[in-house]
Parts: sequence; structure tokens; C-alpha cells
Amino acid sequence: MRPGKGFFVRFVWAVAAFVLATVMIGAGIAQRTIFEGPKTETAAISVKDEAPYILIDGAVLNQMPGTQTLRAQAEGDLFASYGRTADMEDWLADAAYNHVSLGKDGKIETTLVEAETTAAPAEGDAASDDAATDPGAGDAAGDVAGGDAAPAEGADAATATGRNPAGSDLWLDEYAQKDLLIAPLQLPAGMSVLVAADGTAPAPSKVTVTWPLQTSTPWAGPLIVGGAILMAVGVFLYILGIRHVRRRRGPRRKGLPLPVTEPIDISKLDDDDKGVISNQASSRRAVAGSRRAFAALPIVAVSALLFTGCSADAWPQFGTTPTPSPSASVIAPEGQQAPAVTKAQAERIMTRIAATVADADAALDGDLAETRLSGAALAARDTNYKLRSAIADYKAPDPILAKPLSVILPQAYDDWPRSVIVVGADEESKTSSIMVMSQQDPWSDYRVSYIANLEASTTLPNLAPTYIGAAQVEPDSPFLSLAPQDVAAAYADIIDKGEQSEYYGLFEADGDQLRTSIAADRDRRLADFNQTANNTTASLTFAASAGTQPPFALQTVESGAIVAVNIDETDTATPTNPDAVIKLDNSPTVKALAAADQSATGFLTTFSDQVFFYVPGPGSNEKIRLLGYSSAILEAKVIS
Repeated sequence: MRPGKGFFVRFVWAVAAFVLATVMIGAGIAQRTIFEGPKTETAAISVKDEAPYILIDGAVLNQMPGTQTLRAQAEGDLFASYGRTADMEDWLADAAYNHVSLGKDGKIETTLVEAETTAAPAEGDAASDDAATDPGAGDAAGDVAGGDAAPAEGADAATATGRNPAGSDLWLDEYAQKDLLIAPLQLPAGMSVLVAADGTAPAPSKVTVTWPLQTSTPWAGPLIVGGAILMAVGVFLYILGIRHVRRRRGPRRKGLPLPVTEPIDISKLDDDDKGVISNQASSRRAVAGSRRAFAALPIVAVSALLFTGCSADAWPQFGTTPTPSPSASVIAPEGQQAPAVTKAQAERIMTRIAATVADADAALDGDLAETRLSGAALAARDTNYKLRSAIADYKAPDPILAKPLSVILPQAYDDWPRSVIVVGADEESKTSSIMVMSQQDPWSDYRVSYIANLEASTTLPNLAPTYIGAAQVEPDSPFLSLAPQDVAAAYADIIDKGEQSEYYGLFEADGDQLRTSIAADRDRRLADFNQTANNTTASLTFAASAGTQPPFALQTVESGAIVAVNIDETDTATPTNPDAVIKLDNSPTVKALAAADQSATGFLTTFSDQVFFYVPGPGSNEKIRLLGYSSAILEAKVIS
């Protein structure tokens, strides 16, 4: 029988489905391959004049959306860092560098910026400026004016010698690699990137910035999947056509008759002639079905592979962009400047400080400690090193707690000096320390000027978040219940006079462990002194006063301030009998510092207290509250 009309219709539709499926799948694959276009855009930075530094402006990095990838290539060490543009320009003020920016036409321009010829400020000017704004500036002013960090001899000297940018505390982050430097970035317009070799050799000349391009192909997925479906339909129609043809065939011709066979007695056959006869007849339908299954398997497999190769950008996006829910936030006051550091930057700086101070503590190296300490913190360390070199079992100072930092309160200030208050914790000992670290100028490292231990029950006032920072409160500010410059003297008066002090009502007495410990220590030392002396031969008197280090204060959310001050406690032991002498048989620390074991005129011993207070605003019902403190012997000398 001849095939009917349905046979041709099925095959025509099958062929049409195959052709259309091939076109759709091919179009989808083409969108993901030859028609997809570039995935990145690269801008090359050309440098005509050699200079040790290249500063890439944030506008160049943000001329296209998305993340930025910086690549620099040259032989040897390569360095890159990023930070706020104003900070980078201040750091480069005394050096020649190539400034990469966007021109008015939107094209990248490179300009050689010559070093400024303005000399560094005089030593007296630096000292007066720093003392007014920064704790520990008394011992740091000389370093700022004439040290290695600042360009003491003008820009020409700094340019000639070069300055290695690696390891500066000013950078928010830095990268160092050899021959080829690749730095993934995502910087806003207000930040810039510094590229250099070692600060002396010319900066790499091959520098590029790469951005990813949005190359979505929303119809590639539907085309491939639709083509796969049509291909499956074509296979189905083709199978129906074949099945229809087979059903419409006539009966098959009969074969020639076979001769009658006799039964075979297999018991008479040798073992080699025996065979295995299966009692299962082969099924033509099963064989044909398996062939069709194997024929359809490649089609399904190819379609599955094409489907899995389609990523999210190969499909249309019909969903709406989710709207973020509002959250509580702190708004910076209008006109407030940027915070001195970020959270990651503060953690990195404190880690460096802790490592350097730990090395100095182990080596009893005061010069090394001075690179990361200043003010009252440095003075206490210097005395400890002297005592440990003279007394074998003298206790080492507590280490700097760098991780984790539970509180980071940076000063909101664009100029220098700039400071940060941090609280570090030790999870093993369950102790915490509150510290003030300051940076004198763009070229200097941060140094810790105040260190105090926090009590476990201490509750800090509400502070601004790290990304906003806090303004510094001036020492003579009238907007607190007590000006920061008067806090140390007022508290010292309470130490000496107790409830008879005129300032007693301003300070919270409950929970003040410092007053309690000072009173107990004075009673103990007076009792020890009276064991070998009495009022007829010698006397021991105590006094407290404001220390030599300037106070430092940062504002809190409730218009109060955290104030760090230095208080000195002095013990004066003098003979009251002309024939009497003061002996130091039971005072090895005083003996080591005074370099004498007895004196007919007496001894003066000074202890230094580093104290942190919370000082509320003038309209608050709160009192000035002690937050933390640390005490250490500072010096001892013979009364002249």
C-alpha cells in the first residue's frame, strides 16, 4: 500500500521543526559567542615625563560604572595604594608626580606636578600648633619639625632622597607585588590611587584601568530553550511518520517451506558440540525501541547542555528592583569634616603599633617605642625600661591590645594633627584598654599618647559611628560641665582633699576605683614609712596635680565628651631632723631611678596617671564619670 497524505504532512512538519530549531539554537548560541561583544573596557594611562609617583584621580576610575582593576607592569617591586584624594595630594606635596585626571572633553590627561618649594614650618611654630590640638605633642613637636618623617629641609631634599610609600598609615589599603601588579578596586570619586616603585625609581610606565561591561543577552536563553523544544517536537513528528509508514505496509511474503527435521538426541553429542539454546525469543519491537531511544538521546543531551550553559544574564529580567527598608542611622552635622580613619585602617594601624611596641618591650628599646608611642604613654614605657634593666624581676608593661577593636572613634578633621580613640579587648583575659593615637602630619605614623584600662562594669557613652567620626572639643570649651583643660586639676584636688574639695560634687564617686586605690596605696606606703621613721625624724607627704601632657577630648552623641588627661602624684620624703637621712632599703624602684640609696635632703617620687573621663554637657543631670585609668611610676630623684 502507498503511504497516505498524513505521511507527508508529518514529515513536512518534522523537517520544518528541525530547521526552525536549528535557526533558534544557532541564534541563541551566536548571541552568547560571536555577537556578545567585549566583556571589559580598558583605558591605558600614558606617561610622558618620568616621576617617582603616579596619582590617578577618582574621576578617572569612575568614568565607567562597576569595579575597577588596576594593572601596572615594570621590572622590580611595584606598589599601589589608595586613600582620600586630599590626603594623597598632601602626602605628595613635597614631591614631583604625574597627576592623571579627566579633561573637559572626558579624555584622560596626564600632568607633571612639580614639588612645592615651601619649606617645613619652624620648630617653634610646629610645637605651638601641635600643643594646642594634640596630646603628646610636647615630645613630638621636635620630630615633626626636624625628624625623618617630615621634610625638614624643604621639598628639594625630600625629592632628591625619595620617600618609600609602603607601610604609610595614611593609606586606606595598599598592594605590593613584583613585575606585575594587579589591584581590584571599587573606589568612589573622592578617592585616588597612588602608583610607585620604591619612591626613588621612576613609577611604572605601563598602567591600565579595566572595567567590566554589562553584556547581557536576554533572548539567548529563550531562543536556545525554544529551539530545543521545537527539536523535540520534530523528533516526535518524525517518529510518528515512521510508525505510520510501517503500519500501512502490506503483508510480507511467505518464505520457502522448511524440511521436516528429526529431534536431536543431545546425549549422543560430544561436549564440544553442545551449545546453549536460549528460550527467549528476540523482540524486533524492543530492538527498534532501543534504537529510537539511542537516536533521541543525543538530542536531549545537547539541549540539556545548552540549557545549563545559559547564565542569569541570558534571560529577560521581569522582576522589579527590591526597595531597601529604612534603618536607623546617624546623620553627620552639616559642615563636619571626614573621619581620620576607617575601621579597617584603624585595625591595621593598631596591629602595627602593637607589634612595634611588643618588640620594644622585649628589647627595652626606648627609641623603637618612640616610633609608635608619645606623651604620657611613652614616658611610662621609658621608666619601665629603666627599671627592668636594673631590677631583674620587675614587671613588664601590659601589651597593646589591637584586636578586636570594639570601639573606633576617629576625629572628624581634614588637616593635621588628627587623632582617634579606640578600645581594644583581650578575649582571653577579659580585659579592655582605651587609647588615643595621633598622627602629626601626612608623613608620620600614628602614635599612642594615652593608654588606660577599662573596668569590666564601665559603660561608654553613646558615640558616633566610625564612618562619621566626632569633632574635637577644644581644651577651653565652655560647652561642657567642666572644660577639658580643668578636668585634671579638679580631679587632683579631689584626690588630695576628698569631700572637702570644691569640685567633689562634679564627679561621680560611685564606681570610682582610682580614688579608692590611691587612698589605699597612700595608707600602705605611709605605714611602711613609719616603721622606720616617725614625725620627729622624717615625714612623708602626698600631693596630686595636673600632669604635663595636654588633655584630649572628642565629642559624644549627647553633646558630652570623652576626655583623656594626665595626673601626677608626688610623694615627698624629707628628714625633719638635721642629723637624719632617708634610706631606701625597701624601695628598689626609687633607688634605681634616683641612683642613690640614701639622702640627707630627701627624695621626690612621681607617679603618672593616664585617666579617661566622660564629661557631660552643661545642661545634663549626669556627673563627670571615670571610664578608665592606668598608673605607673614616672621618676624619682634626690631633692636638691
